[in-house]
Amino acid sequence: MDKAHGTENREPVLEIAGLEHSLGARKLFDGLSLTLRTGESVAVTGPSGSGKSTLLSCVLGMIKPTAGSVKVTGTDIVGLRSGRLAALRADAIGMVFQFGELLPELSPLDNVMLAALLARADRQGARDRARKLLDELGVPDAETSEELSGGERQRTAVARALINEPALLLADEPTGALDTETRDRTAELLFGLPRRHACGLLVVTHDPGIAARADRTLRLEEGVLKPVSSGASA
Repeated sequence: MDKAHGTENREPVLEIAGLEHSLGARKLFDGLSLTLRTGESVAVTGPSGSGKSTLLSCVLGMIKPTAGSVKVTGTDIVGLRSGRLAALRADAIGMVFQFGELLPELSPLDNVMLAALLARADRQGARDRARKLLDELGVPDAETSEELSGGERQRTAVARALINEPALLLADEPTGALDTETRDRTAELLFGLPRRHACGLLVVTHDPGIAARADRTLRLEEGVLKPVSSGASA
């Protein structure tokens, strides 16, 4: 059942249509389509090798599909030149990786600020917003991110993904490296973001418990995304 009440009238932040892509002789996507709207979360499950991470790479513009369109906030990124693609990424997309991918020698504050500064934000404004996000997400002060726990590092990664106020938030196995208790706290935080920060959230996960928290769960198989009914195994 769709838990995203009222999202059908909201603007799409991601529209994928007729996506096709192959790796050698293996066809990963065969006319794959997906629409994600502001305030909505979607989880994509599927076996290893089905193309889940490749799908995120297509949305980021890191992989160019052989056919189809990928519109982020209304702009088809397929075929965009590198400069325009980089600008759209910085402005409209936030990414949370499985292991956080923080710079360990930098403080949590500097890790989050850096994403804003690379997008040419004002330094003081970037610092103020980074501090606000870290406080909101419960990340303590630390001289380096190495001093943080696994959950704290992942919350720092979420803050970094949010710093430029993206319309679209992507997460690739965001709880895969965490213990059960920390996983559940991080998942609760993550799936609360679309409504609190007015964005769309697309999560790739192997964990059916995490996927069940999303407004919609889809399974990637045979090159297309198929709805997973409530209570069904992912």
